[in-house]
Amino acid sequence: MTANSVFANVSANVIALFARLVTAVRAIWDGVEPVPSKRVYFANHTSNGDFVLIWAVLPPSIRRRTRPVAGSDYWLTSKLKTFIGRDVFNAVLIDRNPESREDDPIAQMAEALDGGSSLILFPEGTRNTGDDPLLPFKTGLYHLASQRPDVDLVPVWIENLNQVMPKGEILPIPLICTVRFGEALRLEAGEIKDAFLERSHAALLALKDCGDAA
Repeated sequence: MTANSVFANVSANVIALFARLVTAVRAIWDGVEPVPSKRVYFANHTSNGDFVLIWAVLPPSIRRRTRPVAGSDYWLTSKLKTFIGRDVFNAVLIDRNPESREDDPIAQMAEALDGGSSLILFPEGTRNTGDDPLLPFKTGLYHLASQRPDVDLVPVWIENLNQVMPKGEILPIPLICTVRFGEALRLEAGEIKDAFLERSHAALLALKDCGDAA
């Protein structure tokens, strides 16, 4: 193990511990168990810390093989961000600009799954800063499910993190957060794109409703 990989591993543990301390986050596994099978965790997106919180609540053995999908246009803009994105989180870095990209994002994600990794994905495609609880999904989740229909897709609802890390703020505000994992789903035989996206969107919103009713 190289010095760089040791430092990356230590940094990962420190970041996970810090996230848990600041948010007192609790994970709720509702209809699904934290087992080390290959999965795509798809979640709502309201904060730059979303994937960190999901990553932090996963058991260490699962965390080590779970990779967030993130924009290279953000994570490759400085040496520090590159180190964190590539070495600490081992992110699947995709170019979100269709005009400049050289690699197919779906192929990149499928390759990561084929290599034994699980993924953290935000199907809204961008941070939701509006009043709607969940933006419409982009088509990426459907195309990935079409290419790898045997992989479980696990909805994940993150509660309160947008209050901990409001847009434009540098320092987090300590608040209790919840990460709720729901029952896994897969693309059904013959299911068309719009129907699948509507079903997966509804599955994610249902987790929010579970939290609101608690």
